[in-house]
Amino acid sequence: MPTAPARTAPPPPVPHPLRTRPFRLLFTGRALSLLGDAAIPAALALAVLEATGSTSALALVLGCAMVPKLVLLPLGGVAGDRFDARTVALATDLVRCATQLLVGVQLLGDAPSLAVLAVAEALGGAAGAFAMPTGSPLVKGTVPEEALHRANAAMGVAQSATRLAGPALAGTLVLTVGPGWAFVLDAATFAVSALLLTAVRVKRVPVPRRSLRADLAEGWQEVRSRDWYWSSLIGHSAWNGAAAVLMTLGPAIAVDRLGGGTTWVVLLQVGAVGFLLGTLLADRARPRRPVLTANLGLATYALPLVLLALAAPAPVTIAAYGLAQAGLGFLSPVWQTAVQRAVPAHALARVTSYDWLLSLAAMPLGYALAPLAASAWGPHVPLLVAAAAVGGCCAGTVLVPGVRRFG
Repeated sequence: MPTAPARTAPPPPVPHPLRTRPFRLLFTGRALSLLGDAAIPAALALAVLEATGSTSALALVLGCAMVPKLVLLPLGGVAGDRFDARTVALATDLVRCATQLLVGVQLLGDAPSLAVLAVAEALGGAAGAFAMPTGSPLVKGTVPEEALHRANAAMGVAQSATRLAGPALAGTLVLTVGPGWAFVLDAATFAVSALLLTAVRVKRVPVPRRSLRADLAEGWQEVRSRDWYWSSLIGHSAWNGAAAVLMTLGPAIAVDRLGGGTTWVVLLQVGAVGFLLGTLLADRARPRRPVLTANLGLATYALPLVLLALAAPAPVTIAAYGLAQAGLGFLSPVWQTAVQRAVPAHALARVTSYDWLLSLAAMPLGYALAPLAASAWGPHVPLLVAAAAVGGCCAGTVLVPGVRRFG
């Protein structure tokens, strides 16, 4: 009689990434620095306005932080691939520790210098351009392939939790001991992150040494050769531009038509909770078409834009914003896992840098154009245009074969 084939034992379950020491150290350092960074925007705005009384001064400082980041991002991607990502991240943590400490000391003094603040933020923005592309290589280098999704979801949960806690922490520090201590705290988180990174062992993929131009060209070729990637980036860029429009025009609409400033604060807090729920869902869900599902979730950002344009009731607008932020929270770990699995490890930082570049470049455009369009035609026009752009670009990826096939 024929014998039954022997049953193969199922593979042992993969432990959660946080049970492994390298990722646990990486996660702790990144979570601390995210908490410090989340407290900075509110503290910086209040500090500069208190010191100068000028919104133009605030715009100058914010621009000094943003412009170097945008200009240097492709070079940051090359550095992340050409050199050890851990070393690059450690060095940028130390630079940002020094710059934030300098800002903190300035603000704790009697007469902070606007020039020093601007230079410090420019140096911090430049360091951020080299730090941001190292995120994906660090995660991929500290966990096995089958644990990537859960590792990215854990990072997403940390990001969403700091979004909730950061503004509250900033408010507490500003009201009790002054905004300068928020920067001292941020500097301390970068110092701890750098210390933890010294103990993290990251798998490194050797990259052949070539010219800077060849490295940049190869990274761009990796982007344009994947239709699912570059088409999604168009949607992500539209989302960031639309978010800038909403953040520019939304507060005034909330104050004038939706019941006051409290409505805007509640909307932002519900959005932070929605982001957290989205990342928690991403940790459990395994969609058959992850990129398509995530892009469709991102398209829901059109809803709060339309509702704000129509001055819909506050509870409906707030709920729509929470849903839209849940879509963003779901996309973040799903997208990162897809990129880490599909892009060769030796080009991952460069590909990630182009992602950040296209996404961040759309935000200043939204900030600049939204008030001009609102002055000419009313706020409903830029809001509806932004809604059409983000909904059309994100949902339109369903027409791209690579998006539909990516599984």
